[in-house]
Amino acid sequence: MRVMGVDPGLTRCGVGAVEGRPGAPLSLVAVGVVRTGADEELGARLVGIEAGIERWLDEIRPDAVAVERVFSQHNVRTVMGTAQAAGIAILCAARRGLPVALHTPSEVKAAITGSGTADKKQVGTMVTRLLRLAEMPKPADAADALALAICHVWRGGAQHRLSQALSRATRRNPTR
Repeated sequence: MRVMGVDPGLTRCGVGAVEGRPGAPLSLVAVGVVRTGADEELGARLVGIEAGIERWLDEIRPDAVAVERVFSQHNVRTVMGTAQAAGIAILCAARRGLPVALHTPSEVKAAITGSGTADKKQVGTMVTRLLRLAEMPKPADAADALALAICHVWRGGAQHRLSQALSRATRRNPTR
């Protein structure tokens, strides 16, 4: 399964893709960041994120997209921008008929490090180790996107197969 992970953000939207299956070594497909200028108007930033995500989808051709589930109790302004960027990623994937999964930060941390309270450095270190990379992906948004993709391969793979089987069954017998 090839999964593209998206760590949403208005200034830096981390994007990374891995390929693999549960219980087998994973391989890095690509990693990077879609950037927009903090001085740009919101609409232009969202268009820029959309164009960047679309380019990544064209190049990576994932089987599924994993996006960080946005959650915050404190900084509403920051969370709004992050949620808007997440919505763009979800829209781009849905437009192509790709399954989209949302994973919370603590779910991703637990899947990658064994602890839902791990810090960014621990997550980056484990991503580096799991993908057998020479160095930690930078910036942290890129490493986080890879962590999302890894989490989905490990935890979302079974759900993806179930969803596909249900879809095939529905197409064969639409009265159900």
